[in-house]
Amino acid sequence: MSGQASILAALSAALLFGASTPFAKRLAGEVSPVLLAGLLYLGSGLGLGLLRVARDRGFASARLATSQWPWLFGAITLGGMLGPILLMFGLTRVDASSATLLLNLEAVFTALLAWIAFRENAGRRVILGMGLIVAGGMTLAGTPGAMTRQTLMGELAIAAACLCWGMDNNLTRKISSGDALFIASLKGLTAGITNLALALALGARLPHAAILSEALIVGLIGYGVSLVLFVLALRGLGSARAGAYFSTAPFLGAAVAIAIFHSPVSAPFWLSAGLMAAGVWLHLTEDHEHEHTHDDLIHVHPHTHDAHHRHTHAFTWDGTEPHTHEHEHQPLRHRHAHYPDLHHRHGH
Repeated sequence: MSGQASILAALSAALLFGASTPFAKRLAGEVSPVLLAGLLYLGSGLGLGLLRVARDRGFASARLATSQWPWLFGAITLGGMLGPILLMFGLTRVDASSATLLLNLEAVFTALLAWIAFRENAGRRVILGMGLIVAGGMTLAGTPGAMTRQTLMGELAIAAACLCWGMDNNLTRKISSGDALFIASLKGLTAGITNLALALALGARLPHAAILSEALIVGLIGYGVSLVLFVLALRGLGSARAGAYFSTAPFLGAAVAIAIFHSPVSAPFWLSAGLMAAGVWLHLTEDHEHEHTHDDLIHVHPHTHDAHHRHTHAFTWDGTEPHTHEHEHQPLRHRHAHYPDLHHRHGH
């Protein structure tokens, strides 16, 4: 997947997730927040699971190496279980404006973990671009309410949820070569079952069929398809860059609300648009090029026979591309513009 295609995947993921927000808000008046989260994630998991079965004409292998399963379980635990529960706990104690502002921490935590813990490279242009995108999200959120003892635990819970999702994004990056449909569907099912069980334990009741089906459909598109695209973006861009593009979701959601639901346009919206546009432009015009070495590597992912995939096949190949199979990369040293994708996770 090319860098341009990965960028498009990240922005499309942000658009679908952001667009789901005004639709989810309409449903929020009908069901409790925890139950709604469960239904949205469950729609994602079930829908993607059915799509995968239809694509593979049955239940196919997950195509993950043994060493990748711990990363997947860690991502599911943090992003699919702890994160949603912490967010719902926080939302019951924090006003919407403060919550939106705090949710921008996900991009910050994702980038910091990528740069510090996972040694993902970033130049000043990328760092400044991410800063402008996050600033745009903060501007869109408006002025947060005053800090009180009553809201402190809620704000800490939302910040902790963002930390969980930041860790989830970086762990998912480690397995992004795997089947994006499988990864997204398993994460959706886990989060859906967890939140649904919690909501029912707290006394919630399932809504009538019309609300239930709408929530499942919104979840499939806004959470499920969005997550598949985000996994593909992680594969091609790395955590920090994909996370920065995805953090445009609040602005894109506001734009959809204005276009479809005729929400009023405010001055912060246009300021947010300018800041985010500048940040995205800095990322789009990044030119990271230097001589680098590819070590010997064996892995599985969809690929075409480009400069990084000049291997032979131990089976009869009909020439179809892209195609997926286990393949080996021989050591290679060359120079070209690149992102920290599957084949460029080297030191500097």
